[in-house]
Amino acid sequence: MPTFNEAANLKPTLTEMFRRNPEVDVLVVDDASPDGTGRLADGMARDDGRIHVLHRGGKQGLGPAYVAGFTWALNAGYDVICEMDMDGSHRPCDLTRMLDAMRADPTIDLVIGSRRVSGGRTEGWSWTRDLISSMGSWYAQRMLGLDVHDMTAGFRAYRAGILRRLNLRDIRANGYVFQIDMTRRVASVGGHILEVPIVFPERLRGVSKMTAGIVVEAMRSVTVWGLRRMLKTVKGRGSDAG
Repeated sequence: MPTFNEAANLKPTLTEMFRRNPEVDVLVVDDASPDGTGRLADGMARDDGRIHVLHRGGKQGLGPAYVAGFTWALNAGYDVICEMDMDGSHRPCDLTRMLDAMRADPTIDLVIGSRRVSGGRTEGWSWTRDLISSMGSWYAQRMLGLDVHDMTAGFRAYRAGILRRLNLRDIRANGYVFQIDMTRRVASVGGHILEVPIVFPERLRGVSKMTAGIVVEAMRSVTVWGLRRMLKTVKGRGSDAG
């Protein structure tokens, strides 16, 4: 769980997490939050061995925070590594269902908690925000040729094996485009991806980190990746014709 100024959400989110999923451990990756999120997490970790804290020197972005967390968890020997927001928008009851789906089918490499499949939805969003989000996923899906409906979803469970097949040190994507990048990377190595419907409520406490710059970065990166994919396809057809 990456955090930046999430002190108000830390205790209620982790309390509900362990009530629903007592068997999980949680790594808080804190980017030197000025509101004391990291210090509060340290105190909770002293009282509960399931809580771990990774401190980073400043606000370095969402993508690097996830890579740091994945690396920590792989080195610690975990078999399933999840990513989840601390702001309450990702419900622990949905994580239970995602983990159940992974346990039921050992061939699944990545479970995505999806707002864009049957049974999934957002709550408390304006229609414009929901439209922008759904169109962004649609654009990424089309440009990258992937059968994934919620490309920007940040609620995920990965098998450690699939993460080890990716070169995490090579990932440069930051912001929410990181989720799209991870999806295409998993697909590129033949990973089996499953979408499980979730409910995504609006946060009750704190401030969203979404900005216009994050959206622009995502659109630019997806366009570049998509054009490269199309060019490669055209070249492949040309070779076949020759």
